[in-house]
Amino acid sequence: MSDQNPAYRRATFMLSVASLSQLPPDEGAEVAIVGRSNAGKSSAINTITGINGLARTSKTPGRTQQINFFEIADERRLADLPGYGYAKVPLSAKQKWVKLIEDYFQTRQSLKGLIIVMDCRRPLQELDNQLLSWCCAAKMPVHLLLTKSDKLSRGGAANVLQQVRSEVASMFNAEGDQEITTQLFSSLKKTGIEEAHYCLDGWLNFR
Repeated sequence: MSDQNPAYRRATFMLSVASLSQLPPDEGAEVAIVGRSNAGKSSAINTITGINGLARTSKTPGRTQQINFFEIADERRLADLPGYGYAKVPLSAKQKWVKLIEDYFQTRQSLKGLIIVMDCRRPLQELDNQLLSWCCAAKMPVHLLLTKSDKLSRGGAANVLQQVRSEVASMFNAEGDQEITTQLFSSLKKTGIEEAHYCLDGWLNFR
């Protein structure tokens, strides 16, 4: 398998769901992608798959209000989860999103890992840390995607990467039994794709 797995370029939209009863069959392998509403999550999905417009991007944060599923191959899926922490939507809508995501995490047997998208200029904010704490309690493997790395100098981005890895290790991986990996990523410069593919390949059983 090449560094850039061609399977992702064949990704197709499956469906959007607003309740657990609408979820696709809980079979095979699934990876969820989540992050703050302004962290560049949709752009990251489009860059990872190489398909412009697969995940809808918007200048208005919080556009994703349901779980959107994309099929990569037979029984291999990406789940695009609603963004959190910024969207200007009614509190009742936010509470509905939270309930949907919590139920999804707790019941989905095919979920193999979680990619948390963070703006590299503002990593590890309170809601990110809350989600990481849940993942640790559930022994859910996590990959942190530090997006918009093009906004920093090469040295600045490298320093952020080292700082995030150090903080995550001290806060969430003290016992060494929680899988949390971290990388830099830029949708604009198309950097970090191979590393993201390597992580996904493992969780989706491509290697």
